Amino acid sequence: MTIALDKKGFDALLDREEGIVFVDFWASWCAPCRAFAPVFEAAAARHPEITWAKVDTDRERVLAGQVGIRSIPTLMAFRDGLLVLEHSGMVNGATLDQLVKDIRALDMAVVRAEIDAEQPDV
Repeated sequence: MTIALDKKGFDALLDREEGIVFVDFWASWCAPCRAFAPVFEAAAARHPEITWAKVDTDRERVLAGQVGIRSIPTLMAFRDGLLVLEHSGMVNGATLDQLVKDIRALDMAVVRAEIDAEQPDV
């Protein structure tokens, strides 16, 4: 099952300190988005322990702009509130399953250290 997100819901999901969240940024007029929707829904059914969410970029233009959406569909994945994947374009079900596996296997201490190392010194 997927959930529809607005800006407030998106922020609340990212404030969670643990867990995996996949977000599909889409629009109803976008043919590739419509083709990707059943693939995304099927992955959500296979992995119910993960949060699967959708953002309608026509309704949530401000949010789409804030996260830098330039093309759709765009898939983002977060783990423990950190962006760990951003991909524009469709992916198939097997690729989504592999992404789930890869994101589960991440060492988040290493990810946080890499993010901290990229931050400029103030």
